[in-house]
Amino acid sequence: MSLYIGLSQWSHPAWPGNLLSAELKTTEHLQDYGKVFNSVEGNTSFYGVPDSNSLTRWASHTSDDFRFTFKFPATVSHQGQLADNSAGALHFIEQLAPVRDKLGMLMLQLPAACGPEQLPGLDALLNALPQDLTYAVEVRHPAFFAKGDAERQLNRLLLDSGANRIIMDSRAVFSCPPTTPALVEAQQKKPKVPVHIISTGNAPIIRFIGHPDPDYNQRFWQPWVPRIQGWLSEGKSVYLFVHTADNKQAPQLAATIADALQHPLPDFPGLTPSPQGLLF
Repeated sequence: MSLYIGLSQWSHPAWPGNLLSAELKTTEHLQDYGKVFNSVEGNTSFYGVPDSNSLTRWASHTSDDFRFTFKFPATVSHQGQLADNSAGALHFIEQLAPVRDKLGMLMLQLPAACGPEQLPGLDALLNALPQDLTYAVEVRHPAFFAKGDAERQLNRLLLDSGANRIIMDSRAVFSCPPTTPALVEAQQKKPKVPVHIISTGNAPIIRFIGHPDPDYNQRFWQPWVPRIQGWLSEGKSVYLFVHTADNKQAPQLAATIADALQHPLPDFPGLTPSPQGLLF
């Protein structure tokens, strides 16, 4: 069993001096991030495939047990018909060769317009992918949350292919009226979909979108603790990616949840005093 906890990025302007050492260059932030978290959402791949030099550097900046979770590019998930995009998906995987040994999950994030009519195409796409990698699918079409035939067909398709249905939990960020620009932006951009808890593969994946005020979050993340522990006891790997409205507070929220899971995170490098500092 493996528990992978991470954030949606490894660098943020608010994190040096906290999660990250203040003296590091931006290109070195992954080194400190990887000392605390063992996975990350690679969202940049949604907009374009990172170049080989970047991927090689990222691999060298992380330990052997670190896992990258990249999104398929929008050209695969958002353009055309899914059944026609297997060549693009395979090419994307080929380009990830420098980090292939550290790929934890490849995420196919589908738009809200992608509905039941695309299920045959989704099935064809998943079946065309290499079977030695792990895949996850995020849906946003209302039919896939209605507990009807469309959702049952989706879940059966994912079960048969061994792909994991991504569980989006954005309840906390929508739990109150937006009072800050960050919350306004989050409520405009984050999907507001029901939380349907299901494990269709061997690596359940949760994307938890927290409120920037910690007081709003506990009642939403606390019920996940026994569920995650149950999956781990079944021998499954679990991926938990923690966000907040602007991600400034995401490292602290992730650390709080990790403590509750009895999987405490290491000290944040930016908060750890240097040996010299301890002398004064």
